[in-house]
Formats: sequence, structure tokens, C-alpha cells
Amino acid sequence: MTFRSRGQLVSISLTAVAGLLIAGCASVGSHSASHAPTPKPTTVSHPKATPSASRNLLPVGHNGGSVGVARSFWVGLTDFTIAEPAHINPAGTAIPTRQLLMEVRYPLAGRPSKTKQPAHGAFPLIMFAPGFMQCGLHYDDMLKYWASAGYVVAVVDFPKSDCKVGDAATESDMINQPHDVSYAITKLLAMSRSKHGLFAGLLDPRKIGISGQSDGGDTVAFIAGDTCCSDGRVKAVAVQSGAEWPPVPGKWFSREPGPILFTQGSADVINPPGCSVQMWRDDRSKARFYLDLLGATHTEPYWGINRYEKITVRVTLAFFDRYVLGEAKQAAKMSKQGNQGHLAALYKAGGGNLALTPCS
Repeated sequence: MTFRSRGQLVSISLTAVAGLLIAGCASVGSHSASHAPTPKPTTVSHPKATPSASRNLLPVGHNGGSVGVARSFWVGLTDFTIAEPAHINPAGTAIPTRQLLMEVRYPLAGRPSKTKQPAHGAFPLIMFAPGFMQCGLHYDDMLKYWASAGYVVAVVDFPKSDCKVGDAATESDMINQPHDVSYAITKLLAMSRSKHGLFAGLLDPRKIGISGQSDGGDTVAFIAGDTCCSDGRVKAVAVQSGAEWPPVPGKWFSREPGPILFTQGSADVINPPGCSVQMWRDDRSKARFYLDLLGATHTEPYWGINRYEKITVRVTLAFFDRYVLGEAKQAAKMSKQGNQGHLAALYKAGGGNLALTPCS
């Protein structure tokens, strides 16, 4: 597909919910007086606790929550900015220093009214890449669900295509986004190695997964399957309504990637199913899965709590539990949660006889 096509369609979708998104975006980078002020670059703000009543999150018990089990932890949230050093991108272009706004949801040590401190680590990490003109806030329910299972869930709001950029947003910057994600992982692991600070000792560097939706799905797909942008620290990738975006140089699936879960709404007209099916066919590894969400649109499986989102969050959590935590028993749970009658079907290793329709 051309990047202009998707950008225009997303903009139409945003117009329909403009009031909600504008209000939401404004709250991501600045807090009310009851919270800590927006931090300076490279510093961490005091987290704000965000337990979700709609998810009925359980407080952590005396022996700690169960990593990999949803609703085991209360969830804290902090945001801060990191400075990504100047570098050369995959096209050979010199890229100046970039300021990356990070949103990090993490397991709390107890009830939010009692503490703002993380539970005792080390925890697995999921890096998440939002779609074009989106920020992490729009995926809040899904991200909190993962964090409630004992994952640290970190979002990169991309500097030239997030929800705050407005008319200046450009999809052409996607060529730089895989490096943003990898650098954010590097920075968070360095913060975890520190003896002091909110993230000290919080992360297990051996247990890292990444996910992204729409253009964010394209971004993490490059890390998973394109020679331009591989990151050997990543154990598993969830590509949510993504595509093989042509302008980034490199070869697709010329080597066997790690485990990938493709999720795709069958009624998606912004990222048509053929885009995900193309990757599904090009990836020849045995540990690949396709979650076909029957009748779902572009954002339904990822925004808010609805019948498709409930399936998506459960399948993705089981996928990360299986391939990031290494719990073999989660394969059966993936199958059970992903095969839901007329709502969803989960296929493995090339199954499903999915039609390769145009990706445009």
C-alpha cells in the first residue's frame, strides 16, 4: 500500500472521534495539578496509579502477583522523555537527535492508594508502537491488561507521527521508527541496571516482546522480519493490523524470524486483510500465528473494551506468556481464546487458507 492511502483513511477515522482523541492526547504529556509536573527530558516523573475498575484488577497478594496472569497486579503509569542520539537510518540518511515521549505502565507493589512503587522485579517487557497520529492513551485498556499480568508495557509516541503533531504528521518518518523502538529498549534496560530510580532492577533483559498497531504494526514488523531493522533481544512480536511498508530498504523474511502473532480485522478497510496475509505467507517459520477477527474494523480489536478487544488481549497475552516467558502450556490457551465461533479464528504455521487479497 502507499503510505498516503493509509494516512488519509486514518484521518477520516479520527475525525469521527475528534473530540475524544484531542482531549485524550492533551492528557498524555501533561498532568493536572494533582499529579507530578511534566518531567524534563531524560528524567522520570512520579507515576500515577491507574487501576481499572472495568477490568476488576486484583491487589497484589502477600507473596506477589503471578506474572503472566491477567489482573494479578494493580497498574502504575509514568511518562517521561528520552533523547535518542543522532544516528544513520536504514536508508543511509543522517538523523539528528530525536526526543521520544515514553509512556510506561508497570505492576505496582500494592494498592495505588498505598504506594506508587513498582512491584519487586525483574519483570518482562513489552514495547508498544502506536498507529499513525495515535498515542498510547488510545490503547489504554489493552496496555493495562498486559501490565496487570506483570509485564512492564512501554509505549514510544513517535515524534513526527503521534497524536500531538497534528497536520505536520508524516508517515514518511516510519523509516526511523524501528530504531526508535530499539533505542527505547536500550534506554529502559540501562535504567533497570541502575542502582537508583523508579526502574532500578525492574526489567529482565532476557524477556522482551514488542507489539504495534497499524503503522506501529508496520514498525514492529520491520524489527521482526526485515533485514533493515532486526533486534536480537526481542523474543516475540505481535503485529496488529500491519503491513510490509515498501519504502524501508531491506529484505523481508530472508531469514527465519522469531515467533510472530498477526492480528487482523476482516472488515478493516484502512489496513486490508491482504496486507497481513502477505506477511503471513512470506513468513515461513513454524511459530507464526494469524488471529482472524471476523467482522472487526481497523481499531475495534485494540481501542476500548468490546467483544473483539477481549479476544485480542487474551490471545496476545497468552502469546507473550508462551514465547517471552517460555510457558509451553500457553499454546493451548492461545487456541482456546483465539477460536471463538463467529468472532475469531486462530491459525498456525500457514493454516487457514487465507485469501491473498490486494493490499492497497
